[in-house]
Amino acid sequence: MATIKSIGILTSGGDAPGMNAAIRAVTRAARYNGWSVNGIMRGYKGLITGEIEEFHSNSVSNIIQRGGTILKTARCDEFKSAEGRKTAYDNMKAAGIDALVVIGGDGTITGAQVFAEEFDVPVVALPGTIDNDLSGTDTTIGYDTALNTIVEAVDKLRDTATSHERLFFVEVMGRRAGYLALNGAIASGAEAAIIPESQTGDDQLKTLIDNGFRKSKNSAIVLVAEDPSTGGALGLAERVEREFPQYDARVTILGHLQRGGSPTAADRILASRLGAAAVEALKEGQRNVMVGLKNGDIVYTPFCQALSKSKTVKQSNVELVKMLSI
Repeated sequence: MATIKSIGILTSGGDAPGMNAAIRAVTRAARYNGWSVNGIMRGYKGLITGEIEEFHSNSVSNIIQRGGTILKTARCDEFKSAEGRKTAYDNMKAAGIDALVVIGGDGTITGAQVFAEEFDVPVVALPGTIDNDLSGTDTTIGYDTALNTIVEAVDKLRDTATSHERLFFVEVMGRRAGYLALNGAIASGAEAAIIPESQTGDDQLKTLIDNGFRKSKNSAIVLVAEDPSTGGALGLAERVEREFPQYDARVTILGHLQRGGSPTAADRILASRLGAAAVEALKEGQRNVMVGLKNGDIVYTPFCQALSKSKTVKQSNVELVKMLSI
């Protein structure tokens, strides 16, 4: 294996709070080890268009507290083609980059896996997604901040729900994963969480109305994962209008609010640890791995396992929401 002297960093897919902290950690850990660093703008698209610039320690000053990503991010259909990836590889080599650190979710890691295998390039990934849906890590960069944003929003909605005696459906992100909805419900004291992993979404709604909302509560908040299999917040509100017209249901879709904002201390620490560990992994000769945190320890998971979707929500937390909502 060739000695690494220069690395490239990119962020791809949806932005997540803490990405800048990760960029900072990777840059400074690499410079600390005597490597040069190149920031690649707009994800894989920047590799294809050649938007590459050298990073120094001061390039990442005063960014640890900032949301979003200073490297920008973009979807890139061209990278899905062999021709696009060949152009990306040629630009990478022309810039003198020996290895890549990519920060993003499952789409980002899928692209990294194909690229690494096709051109024998050392690539290490950091899990940057608010969805928390990657196997091989207990939590992903941005998840804690998004969760706190949800809790803050629900706390405010609770005031209105109580004042007007309404049933609120709050739709949160997560795609096919219910971590934000489920843990957001626990943290905010919501009456229910309707998530893709649960096969009893409709029953859960009926139970809420029959046994909780009707008997002991004059208002309720239900967190709903955005996945279409849950019906979404709008679909559930329409169902209430049809089946339980005596209740005044409202919908709030938090949307991209969940991705923004200054990262929490937990996300800053996680991103910093994982960023430094990514450089350590490359030093050790590892490749095609995602850096994660398991039980407080740094772990390296092969891309194929990180993308396996074997990570599932805890059924005990599903039961906890029900128990605490009576």
